Amino acid sequence: MATETKTEQPNKTTTALILVVTLFFLWALTSNLLPTLIPHLKKACQLDDLQSAFIDSAYWIAYFIMAIPAALIMRKYSYKTGIICGLVIAAVGAACFYPAAEIRQFGVFLAALFLMASGMTFLETAANPYITILGNPETSSQRLNFAQAFNGLGAFVSAFFLNKIILSGVDYTPEQLKAMPSSTLENYLSGEAHRVQMPYLAIAGVLLLVALLFYFTKLPPVPEEKTTSFKIDFTVFKHWHFKNGVIAQFFYVGAQVCISSFFIRYTKYTSGMSEATITGFHYLGYMLLCFMIGRYVGTFLMSKIKPQHLLSIYGAINIFLLAYCVFIGGRFGLFAMMGVEFFMSIMFPTIFALGIKDLGSQTKIASSFMVMSIVGGAIIPLALGYISRNMNIQIAYIVPLLCFIVVFYFGWKGYKIKHVHTEISDNKIAMEVAD
Repeated sequence: MATETKTEQPNKTTTALILVVTLFFLWALTSNLLPTLIPHLKKACQLDDLQSAFIDSAYWIAYFIMAIPAALIMRKYSYKTGIICGLVIAAVGAACFYPAAEIRQFGVFLAALFLMASGMTFLETAANPYITILGNPETSSQRLNFAQAFNGLGAFVSAFFLNKIILSGVDYTPEQLKAMPSSTLENYLSGEAHRVQMPYLAIAGVLLLVALLFYFTKLPPVPEEKTTSFKIDFTVFKHWHFKNGVIAQFFYVGAQVCISSFFIRYTKYTSGMSEATITGFHYLGYMLLCFMIGRYVGTFLMSKIKPQHLLSIYGAINIFLLAYCVFIGGRFGLFAMMGVEFFMSIMFPTIFALGIKDLGSQTKIASSFMVMSIVGGAIIPLALGYISRNMNIQIAYIVPLLCFIVVFYFGWKGYKIKHVHTEISDNKIAMEVAD
């Protein structure tokens, strides 16, 4: 009986690891569909660039609103409960795309996106810490890095396959649309809207299937904290490097969302290529592939270069690349944008790690605030959309350029930990800066 118990435990851990890894794939799959949804719903719902920017806002604002409720539920019950709740909520959001397409109401699409992102917030809040405690603590970082690789797979599937199903490649100028008979125009717009129904119903089905697998799978016991209190400690913002880290993360996520989400719109404008050409040549897919490759290259370089130095170097490179995209553009602007994606790859985890460094007992609450700073992805694209509506999409990319200046500063000076102590002998306050 003892032998049987020993063999059962590793099997449970392996099964749990496989299931948790699927979560990393699923949230990358849905978030990386946003760059496809923006130009698609812009056509189907006849939006301008500012209105289409609310697609990003509806998705990423959920991370700010739902992060603490997700943590409360998991703290009171379990990781498993939080994961199942997240999968079900996300499935409901994905299924809501069907009625949204039927009535072609942009507000219903936004509500569906918010629901889906709320579920994904539960998954992200649970999966990252849960996978680190499944197995040997000494190999926790290896498990997390392995799981994060499936983010890239989710992005790949979104960009290379699902976007071709959703995007029709049919482009009409505003003049051509105005010249259409009303019945023809209505049929065209309805046909475009209906293209999202089957992909999102399939996503809903997969989410529910994974939820059922979690429900019926007996997961290994996890040592949970016994306390059920949840203290929001704002004194953590007294730490200079943490406060700078939250600010840098806010602007970084905003820049990342701008770069990816409006890439198709930027490419169409600056290069003159059609949607069909952009989709056919998988430019968006190759851009996200650059991000995935950059993550592995950056991880290797960090064994030779300090993370903060690499962060500032990458930030400076992106400032120059985006300056080219804004002021010159053209076909080479397309490839410069791919370069930006490559050099963005290490920024989120690097800012996160440097921002919560040496915080001791405040590390957990600091991590929660750092996750909430993802709200930058909901707010900053609105500025890009506003500039694009009043000028053009190429000039609007000055918004992420300015964001990378903040990231550069954090890697240059903002990451430094300042220890304050008092010299009683001469009544002076001294400050030490740790590099």
